[in-house]
Amino acid sequence: MAKKILHFLKSVPSTVAGGVFLVISFILSHRGKEVFIDPAWMTVVLCGVPLLVLAFRRLIDNKGISKISSALLISVAMAAAIGIGDLFAAGEVAFIMALGEILEDMTTDRAKKGLGKLMALAPAQGRRLTEDGEALVSAEEIKKDDVLRVLPGEAVPVDGVILCGETSVDQSVITGESLPVDKGIGDTVFCGTINRFGAVDIRATEVGEDSSLQKLIRLVKEAEHKKAPMARIADKAASYLVPAALLIAVVTYLVTKDIVRAVTILVVFCPCALVLATPTAIMAAIGQATKHGVIIKSGEALENMGKVDVVAMDKTGTLTYGKLTVSDCFTASGMEENLLLSLCAAAEAKSEHPIGKAIVSRAKEKKIAYSETEAFSMIAGKGICAVAEGKEILCGHAEFLKEKGILIDSEIDGKLQDLRKEGKAVVLVAWNQQCIGIIALSDTLRPEAKGVVETLRAMKTETVLLTGDSPGAAAYFAQKVGICDVKAALLPADKVKAVEEKRAQSKTVCMIGDGVNDAPALKTAHVGIAMGSIGSDIAIDAADIALMHDDLSKIPYIKRLAMATVRTIKCSIALSMLINIVAVVLSVKGVLTPTTGALVHNAGSCFVILIAALLYDRKFE
Repeated sequence: MAKKILHFLKSVPSTVAGGVFLVISFILSHRGKEVFIDPAWMTVVLCGVPLLVLAFRRLIDNKGISKISSALLISVAMAAAIGIGDLFAAGEVAFIMALGEILEDMTTDRAKKGLGKLMALAPAQGRRLTEDGEALVSAEEIKKDDVLRVLPGEAVPVDGVILCGETSVDQSVITGESLPVDKGIGDTVFCGTINRFGAVDIRATEVGEDSSLQKLIRLVKEAEHKKAPMARIADKAASYLVPAALLIAVVTYLVTKDIVRAVTILVVFCPCALVLATPTAIMAAIGQATKHGVIIKSGEALENMGKVDVVAMDKTGTLTYGKLTVSDCFTASGMEENLLLSLCAAAEAKSEHPIGKAIVSRAKEKKIAYSETEAFSMIAGKGICAVAEGKEILCGHAEFLKEKGILIDSEIDGKLQDLRKEGKAVVLVAWNQQCIGIIALSDTLRPEAKGVVETLRAMKTETVLLTGDSPGAAAYFAQKVGICDVKAALLPADKVKAVEEKRAQSKTVCMIGDGVNDAPALKTAHVGIAMGSIGSDIAIDAADIALMHDDLSKIPYIKRLAMATVRTIKCSIALSMLINIVAVVLSVKGVLTPTTGALVHNAGSCFVILIAALLYDRKFE
């Protein structure tokens, strides 16, 4: 019951009601009208009781100097004001503090849904092979060394090694790679990845909590727990303000024998403007960012972003669009490029592979006609065979063509090696028993990426590329945008390790990503930024900031906004402290009373709000 009452008193409606009662008290007192019960009593109850409870809890639970908090100073000032009968002053400081608490809560709420979505990716069952045949069993029943069958379209239930069959596996959930990876006998497959084409039998090597997906979930949990909450500036200052306020108030009373002056000092010393400085500036900055398609979830993220000196980026879907397109067509002598595309598109038209779809899409873009195939077959992990106009078309790896007895001349082989060094996916095309050319595919670099890296460098911010993709592809795109520090073929734990290494060098790290595999690194970094439009829900939930239009050029903007916000907070704190000092001097001299002191220190709060509001329309581009 007590918890429910306290929860209500801390709510927005309760605080609003407290403000209304305070205004009524002010109007009645200035019109000289007396009432049986001063409405300010209601403000004291509605807004002051939660502060009293908080002050007592911190005195009991906290250790050392942290027992002294802003709530304790407000409680002492409130009690002193009530003691001399100045209820308005007591209600005013309680209301301002309650308002600051609500504003701060609004800026620090964090989404917690991502972990549940991540856990939902874990396969619920698998097909276990025994002497009695094939049986569906729950994932919990699968033991190490069990033999399992994974059909096309199914998720791999545990980590394992392929015993039989060939396929292509979409393992973007673990590595972030844009293409399905060809797998054959002896290759490793990861829990939670999707078998795209051929049926395979695997031997379970890591099950339950030891599987790759469960390790990924554990990484996200651990990263969340490692993040220490940001200590509130008001509470940091309270350890100095409370003793100073009490000392000055006691000395003033002993010298002047005037209890009103002592109480006035306690009232004007209350850190109300200090409490409002951070949340009002952060709310204005969050509003400013929202107008530009940037969602900032917490004040801590904004504060840390202003200090960032390392920006780590994922490649696929972040630095690039994460969508394959045809980048090169290399033809053998005497062969036209359009004919090469036409034949390859005809063969790939019935394929579900992303490479095949990209080739067909390019043929359609160029309005190149292609024939309907008379026969079609796919050899998982190798390539496809099709027959068009009575002639066989083969599309796939060099080894696949060699198995079919087709020679690859030195010119095509040389070009093939060059394209592989650039990290591109390559398809060799053979027609009528001759290799007629190569079609290469690559992810597409975001046009703003190079400018962002250059701008960050000008802002003395280091950039790092962290990707699960191949070293060749990583080096190719890093060179394109000017990133020197490249780490490729990384699993989620490797990305976390790379971020932690930078943190160990006393760097403030920002991680930008879009996939499930980026979630642990997003949590581990001081600031996590997710590509909000194409990114997975899990990455967005794990991040502190989301780019709703996937515009990388917003990264320098966010840093400038964050730096301006921190400067605004410091300016507001300096102003509030200056007003407090002047008010204390006037209180000692007897110029201010608790009521006028409360109004003066309320004016400080108004100045802080106005300064914060200037952030909303400032230009940072």
